Amino acid sequence: MTTNLTKKKTSLFIFLCGIFITNAILAELIGVKIFSAEKALGVDPARIPLFEELMLDFNLTAGAILWPIVFITTDIINEYFGKAGVRKISFLTAGLIAYSFFVIYGVTQLPAADFWLEVNAQDAQGQAFNINYAFKTIFQQGLGIIVGSLVAFLIGQFLDVYIFQKLRRVTGSGKIWLRATGSTLVSQLIDSFVVLWIAFWVFGNWSYSLVLSVGIINYIYKFTVAIILTPVLYFAHYLIDQYLGKEYADELANEASKTSLFFGEQESLGSSDVVADHRRGNSDIQ
Repeated sequence: MTTNLTKKKTSLFIFLCGIFITNAILAELIGVKIFSAEKALGVDPARIPLFEELMLDFNLTAGAILWPIVFITTDIINEYFGKAGVRKISFLTAGLIAYSFFVIYGVTQLPAADFWLEVNAQDAQGQAFNINYAFKTIFQQGLGIIVGSLVAFLIGQFLDVYIFQKLRRVTGSGKIWLRATGSTLVSQLIDSFVVLWIAFWVFGNWSYSLVLSVGIINYIYKFTVAIILTPVLYFAHYLIDQYLGKEYADELANEASKTSLFFGEQESLGSSDVVADHRRGNSDIQ
């Protein structure tokens, strides 16, 4: 591998990691808000009967908007850097999410300055407003959401990378849409319910039916967006092929699919030269 190609590979990995980390942390921070998709579109609530007297409306966690970007980026990293690349960025991101919540919790415990409370004592309509309480309510999401988010994130990532590589060995370098969409749909099915179940049922006061209803809507959204964004995935592959060169991009993808470094093991490829090339090619991310 030439020095120029090594630099390009490293730059690509850093760029993809930046997109991944930024969107994952943002999704966690804004995930506390539940919004109405119907109101956003200016239509009446669906009011679909689901469990007992519970009506199913299209209410989503705000974080669901960004998670499809995270999982598309996961598929791209998986395609070119394999399980080792996804593993490293997943654990790094989980640590940064935990760090973010730790900092936020500490900040919410700081005593508010009197003048800050006074100048923000009323809202735009002139009603009494406690900005410190609002700040703590929004940012201090609680232990349940932190634990639920981290567990769901890691489970979702591991499932996504595992299914993606299994499908790639069946489809080869073609049918990007199948392995990307298939891996995302399965991983997000688990992710959509795990975070809500831990955060709002185990640690919170939601009923099981409410967890299921919101989880179903979140998954329907992710399912739909994963399909809609398939052209974006192909466009990203095109840009990477142009950046790295088609031949080298294909070489990286083939090496990533032939190795299994998720748990630190090396599969037999039938060629010691290929194994050696893979180790040299991935040395910049290990």
